[in-house]
Amino acid sequence: MIPPARIGLFGLLGSGNLGNDGSFEAVLGFLRTEHPDAAISVMCGGPEIVASRYGLETTALNWYQGEYRTASGPLSIAMKGFGKFVDVVRTAAWARRQDVVIVPGMGVLESTLPLRPWGFPYALLLLSASARLVGTKVALVSVGANVSSHRVTRSVIGWAGRLASFRSYRDEPSREAMRAMGVDVTNDRVYPDLAFALHAPSEPVLPRSVGVGVMAYHGGNEDRARAGDIYESYVDNITRFVAGLVADGRPVRLFIGDQADRQVVDEIMRELDSPLIAAADTSTLDDVLRAMSAVETVVATRYHNVLCALKLAKPTLSIGYARKNEVLMTALGLGEFCQSAKEIDFDALVRQFAELESRAGELTAIVAKRGAEQVRLLDEQFAELSAAFLPMGVR
Repeated sequence: MIPPARIGLFGLLGSGNLGNDGSFEAVLGFLRTEHPDAAISVMCGGPEIVASRYGLETTALNWYQGEYRTASGPLSIAMKGFGKFVDVVRTAAWARRQDVVIVPGMGVLESTLPLRPWGFPYALLLLSASARLVGTKVALVSVGANVSSHRVTRSVIGWAGRLASFRSYRDEPSREAMRAMGVDVTNDRVYPDLAFALHAPSEPVLPRSVGVGVMAYHGGNEDRARAGDIYESYVDNITRFVAGLVADGRPVRLFIGDQADRQVVDEIMRELDSPLIAAADTSTLDDVLRAMSAVETVVATRYHNVLCALKLAKPTLSIGYARKNEVLMTALGLGEFCQSAKEIDFDALVRQFAELESRAGELTAIVAKRGAEQVRLLDEQFAELSAAFLPMGVR
């Protein structure tokens, strides 16, 4: 008799990023439906949250709990350094207990936002390297990637990807980025983002309502010196846009994609103080989908806020912070409705939004048709994963 497969899920999960958790939920749904006997455990950034929310066995991603906080003195620097060595043993021991480890989507091979090589890239490299040593397969599933401008980060990400047994990407630029970093991508496939596999709820729509997804945006790695100015400019423009909607009598619902974004929601609501503005109460991507289904049109920055809107076939405008936003919007037929979060052209934003609404019926039909194809392709990928890794016997 073949024992149940031991499957590990790995990533910055339960740490406040709703998109990461949504990708995780999509894979967890697949495993529980197609492989209900599998023994699942998770190595993640928020083990208490993941354990309580999903009822799974969890292990903390890092020995030092302050790993992702800025070091405040010699003690915290020393603890971080010591933790790097402890995590070598911890990660290898956890990987050895699994038959296969799935890294579910997320931008795990990206550096589009401020990132240090010895943070999560190092954790991912430890997983890939130790799994190779103990004979565990690692599958990077529908992940995002880009070529980092930082040499060490680029090297760490490249090796983390190179040592994985299976790689698929959520868009073609991600695959090309890994090729540019020296990874052989000949057998790697491109599939949609995993969040397209989530259930799309349907709530009564509030007439003339607009969903606005915000982000605590400070630019990328190269923008650290002017991060404050970038943030203020972004928030000012979004606030000005929301003010225009309110002046027109439009109900506005504000969305976040990460718990860090709540500060932007608070600033907008304090500044405008209007009964027409409400903040959606969301702690998961499923919450975002449900709340977003009740609005007519969406303007959003976070990648997975944009994806949720497209999943729901909403006329959507992206104020993006990375190329992945534009690639996603183009794939779903809305490539002309994009802006850069770093340099918002406010007048163009107003014109784009007016056109978006005037063509709502046409665009909704296009997005719905292309969205259905994303779901079909993900079903294909899940079948490929089952054939490659599950079920499996004793190693």
